[in-house]
Amino acid sequence: MLRIILFLGTNIAILAVLSITMRILGVDDMLAQQGGGLNLNALLIMSAVIGFAGSFISLFASKWMAKRSMGVKIIDQPISSTDRWLLDTVARLAREAGIEMPEVGIFPSASPNAFATGWNKNDALVAVSQGLLQNMNADEIEAVLGHEISHVANGDMVTLTLIQGVVNTFVVFFSRIIGHFVDRVVFNTREGYGPAYWITSLVAQFVLGILASMIVAWFSRWREFHADAGAAKLTSKHKMISALQRLGQTKPEPLPDEMAAFGIAGGGLHELFASHPPLEKRIEALREAA
Repeated sequence: MLRIILFLGTNIAILAVLSITMRILGVDDMLAQQGGGLNLNALLIMSAVIGFAGSFISLFASKWMAKRSMGVKIIDQPISSTDRWLLDTVARLAREAGIEMPEVGIFPSASPNAFATGWNKNDALVAVSQGLLQNMNADEIEAVLGHEISHVANGDMVTLTLIQGVVNTFVVFFSRIIGHFVDRVVFNTREGYGPAYWITSLVAQFVLGILASMIVAWFSRWREFHADAGAAKLTSKHKMISALQRLGQTKPEPLPDEMAAFGIAGGGLHELFASHPPLEKRIEALREAA
């Protein structure tokens, strides 16, 4: 979950900055046509530039952002038996998964958690929380590490970037069309764009961005099943099931305020925005797997 939250939070912030920058530079005004027309081809190109630029900036900055925001301490030189075991285990799993050795780190959190990130499978970061090391046994930790290594080996961050870029493109595209319609038809603006365009397009971009995040969350939930299966293959089905059951016995720490929108508590909305499927479904899928 941390991997997706960090990516989405960074991506939304960059998308907003790029949109505002385009407006300051007058790119939106260039799309305002005399007589109320709209150059859809130019708009789509501009939307793709904004959408994919924000997504790829998030991808390339993902390791740096994760280290800074989560306070990850990279294990360069192991100073304890735990450090050495983590490095050896990740090295073995990475070798079996066919990827280069990722950076390994520990972040300060009492809640059992872990994440993997990085712009490609051979330049990744795998980090575990102190709570994970304290609340799980060696087999369960190994399974969690296998899960994260599987995310890296499957190229999930790159695929997520492409999906996020596509949905960003259409969020910007349709928000501008909605703003254009309101400005031209409702407020009858004939030259340039009035305040109605800016206000409406911003509101539409925010609302469409929420809907788009449901698509990204659905993809994330789907990829979790694949990462669980990958972990079962790298370690064992029993170890992965045990790790998921252990997670079900703990209560995760509340999300930071700026990320709270991605963790709506209870009800159907939570399922739409959740980055992970329910633990029971993940365990059931592993038990039914051949």
